[in-house]
Parts: sequence; C-alpha cells; structure tokens
Amino acid sequence: MLFAKKFALGLAQVLTVTLLATGMVGCTDDSDTIRRIQTQRQIALQKQSQQDHLGETVSLLSQFMELNEEKASRQISYHLNQWSQANAAKDADGGVPDLASTLTEVVPENVVREEILRGEFRPTDVSVLRDAYLFRQAVQWIDAPIRDDLLLADWLKELPKEIGEDPALQLQTAARLFDWTIRNVAAEPLDSSEGVPPQVPRPQFPFGMKLEGPGYRQTLFQSIWRGRGDALQRANVFTALCQQAGVSAAVLATQSEDDGSLNPWAVGVLAGDEIYLFETELGLPIPGPDQVGIATLSEARKEPTVMRRLDVAGFYDYPLSRTDIQQSVALLNTRMEAMSPRMKKLQSGLTGDRRMTLYMDVDKVAKRWDDVSGIAGVRVWTMPLLADIYQAEARRMVDRDPLFSFWFLSRWAVLEGEDEMAKNLTSGRWQHLTGRFADDEIEGIKGARTRYLEQRAPEFEIEDLRINVDLQKRYGLRRGLGIESQQYDQQLQQIQMFMRLGKRTATHWLALVQYDDGRFETSGNWFGKRVLDEEQMSMWEDSARYSLARTKEHSGNWEEAIELLKDERTVTGHGNRLRARLVDKSFQE
Repeated sequence: MLFAKKFALGLAQVLTVTLLATGMVGCTDDSDTIRRIQTQRQIALQKQSQQDHLGETVSLLSQFMELNEEKASRQISYHLNQWSQANAAKDADGGVPDLASTLTEVVPENVVREEILRGEFRPTDVSVLRDAYLFRQAVQWIDAPIRDDLLLADWLKELPKEIGEDPALQLQTAARLFDWTIRNVAAEPLDSSEGVPPQVPRPQFPFGMKLEGPGYRQTLFQSIWRGRGDALQRANVFTALCQQAGVSAAVLATQSEDDGSLNPWAVGVLAGDEIYLFETELGLPIPGPDQVGIATLSEARKEPTVMRRLDVAGFYDYPLSRTDIQQSVALLNTRMEAMSPRMKKLQSGLTGDRRMTLYMDVDKVAKRWDDVSGIAGVRVWTMPLLADIYQAEARRMVDRDPLFSFWFLSRWAVLEGEDEMAKNLTSGRWQHLTGRFADDEIEGIKGARTRYLEQRAPEFEIEDLRINVDLQKRYGLRRGLGIESQQYDQQLQQIQMFMRLGKRTATHWLALVQYDDGRFETSGNWFGKRVLDEEQMSMWEDSARYSLARTKEHSGNWEEAIELLKDERTVTGHGNRLRARLVDKSFQE
C-alpha cells in the first residue's frame, strides 16, 4: 500500500513537470476542458448514485421477509424516488390505457387514473415489486428439464416441428410452471365459507364477497407463500409465474347471457397463433384430441371429444361442453400499478440479474389476444384487486374484534407469527421459493432443507413440553407473574399445537424440496413415511398423496401411481382420476 501511494505521488509530479515544460499549464484557457471534466465526473457520480439506489432496492427485496415490512417498504420507496428523480429526463410516456376502464366496476375511475398516472413511488407499490422479485426468482430455477411432466415430455420434444422453436419453448416453460404450481399450491375447495365456525363474526365485505369465499380470500403472495389455494388462486399463481417468464397467459372465462357475470374455467397460454389450455381445478393441462399433449382452444371448440373426455364415467361429469366454450373472455392478471409509466420506467432501468417484469402494456397484449378466434373480448382480471379489498376489510375487523382476530391470525401464525419458530419457518420458506435448497457455507446462510429440518422437533419432546420445566426454559417459555397454573397449561397446549403444525408443514415442504431437486425416491419416502404417517396426519394429506403418486411415476411404478391417483379422499379427485387414465394409456399399454 505504501509503495502504491509513493508511485502515485511520483507519477503526479512527473506529469506536472511535463505539462509545465510544454507550456500546457497556465498558458492557455482551459475552462472548457475543466467544465467538460466536471460534467463527466458529475455524470459518472450520478450513474453510480443511480446504480446504488436500484442496488439497494433489489437488496432490500432479497431480504424482505427478514425485515420489518413497513420500514422496508418506506426504504424501498425512498430509493426508487431518488432513482426516479435522477432519471427525470427518461420518464416513460403513457396515459391511462383503455383496458383500465374494465376495473371501474370495482374501483372509481378517478382512483384508477390517479393510481396509474402518479409519478411518485409509494410504499403501496412495494408489494408489486416484492411479488415480481419472488416470482422471477422462482421462475429461474423452476424452468428446468428435471421438472418436466412425464406425460408431456415426448409431445413437447416433437412440438417445435409443428409450431416453431420459440412458441414450443414458451409452451415448454408454461408446462413446467403449471406442473410446479399444481404440486406446490395444495388444492382447496373453491368456497370454504362453510368451514368457518359459526361463532366467528362476519365482516361486511363489499361486492357480494363473503368470509372465505372463492379466489379473493388470499392474495397472490399469500397463495404461493402458504402453498395452498383454490382453483382461482392457483390460476393467479400460474399466470404470475408466466408473466415473469415472458409467457403470455390469461384466465379464460365464459360469460352469462343472463347477467353478464364471468365464470373462469381454464388458463390459456398464447404460443404462436394458438391458445393452449390448462385447467387449475383439475390440476392438469386439458389433453388434446387423442389424449396426447395439450389441447388448443380451437381444438376444444371444434372437436367434441376434447371436452367430453374430461368426464370420468360413474364418478365425475365436467360442467362445460364444447358448445359452452365457443366464446371466452380473456382476463389479464395485472395490477393498476403495473399499467403505470413509473413501473415501465423502472422496468427499463433493471438490467442483468436485476431484471423482472413490472409493467404490462395491456392494450397491446389485449389486441393480440382479441385477434384469436374464440376470444370474445379482453378485460383486466378483478380478482387480485378484490383480494386486496378483502384483506383490508379483514384487517379492520382484526383490530375491532378479538374473537375474529384470533381466528383470522392463528391459522397461519406458524408461518406469519413473531415467535422464533415462525421466523425460522419463514426463512426456510423464502429460501425454498427462491431456489436456495442447500446451505451456503461461505456466506453462512442456512438453506431451505436445514431450516425445515430445524422445525421437526421429536414428538416425545413436544409431548413432554407441558411437564418438563427444563425443556420449557430451552424454548424460552416461562410462567408469567399472576398466571394461574391452569391458564399456563392451556398456553403450553396451544404451543404444542403450533409446534406440530409447524413440524408437519415443514415436513411437507421438505418433501417438495426433494422432488424439485430431482431426488424422487427420497421425496417419495418423505411423502409416504412422514407426511402421510397415520399418527401425524395434517392439512397436507391430499397434496402429499398426489405428490407421492408423481414420485411413483418417475420410478416407473405405474400401478402404484394409478392406485394413489384413484384415491377418493382428495379434493382434486376428478383431475387425479383423469391423470390416472392418462398414465394408464401412456405407459401401461
């Protein structure tokens, strides 16, 4: 270091002597040169500052779940506004897109306009960035050959010859993202309102929404974060993943001739000039005319067998026929913020590893969809917006009513609570979704596997918690002053319940990590021997049985796979039986 300083000083002295000797110092007007140097230096410093603000933004997003949400949102919006001000000359042009008017049945026109046109970033924008960051990270590791669905693998290999290389690659990516969604977002019934205990107070939701109603009862983030959702929430996750992958997808809905209401029935992926059909309630792509590959919308509209073969004789009848789907409305999954010039500008500033999709030119996308036969119009899907409204009203009820608060918050306290167990599971879940399965020994960061394993306290330890004082101390549990022994025992029982729920949730997610890492035999052992342990059954039973069947497919145990898929105890029994039929046709014949 000392040598370097002496060398730099000596070099400066030599340059000064040289300039004096040649008459270049003090003999000419160098004001223009100085101004140019100062301008270049200012531009360089400005670029560095801009880079730092975007870098800080991405860094905060990468750690978002470990930070205080409110504080992190303020910091992110600050950095974005600083970056935006430094790039004022590069503001993106744009007004309110025509398609935004389809949101006015839920949000007043002036609110839609203000939300789209405001130039300032606010903390409310951060959820859009958080979701985009998370889904982008997920896409980068999900889109790999190891996660191909065996039923589609051969068909996809031949597809480039029929539709071209680029559309075939897009469809291949979509198929991987769909398969991951079905395996990782455990199916729930569309309407769960009947499962709410009668003593729980009901908030007064607008737009005819009800407590635990279809689709809107969870946001996009909650659906992927919790790993559970109904058919609409699965469609929400799938289309959001497609967006980050650069694949054009939309929810397809039939429209009632009586009242104009929309009934979503499938997700369409636009590859080339065709729309390919994925059914999130069944949990599989709609098979083509010969029960091979993925059906297109045009095939489903022309070939009666496509929709007819969605029936399972003696068990299930599919509610729609070929005539019912002659015309569908395409619903684009995007947010008001994502139509704004500020998001367009920000997206253009994110390059390299920071790149993510934040903006959608909805009018341009709508025209492309509207040009396809069978599409009777394009709208912005209001379901994500309704989910935000639902959550806001539920949170207001949480503040007002203790009974509702306990019911609403306790269901996912194991993941979203403030205790150390919840924080550990949160860290594992974030690592899982962003594709960090193993520990990073250099950075000293625990991967998803380690975090999930740490949640798996031995059953005898959980059982002894109520009677073992040393064990209570180890978990940081102490009986507070003035707490009766009976009341303290009830608290311990509640903690035992959360420990078991956390353990079983972590066990299921650990089995999924093994599957996504290509360790199918190990994954099958975790699903079969641990998640489906009869003494420790949980809310993950249905999903685990389906995933176990998928591991059997990879090992070539077709009979076992078919038997598991035909189990009648699953929410997705209809789709599972269809898959069993396809497995039998493809691999048993």
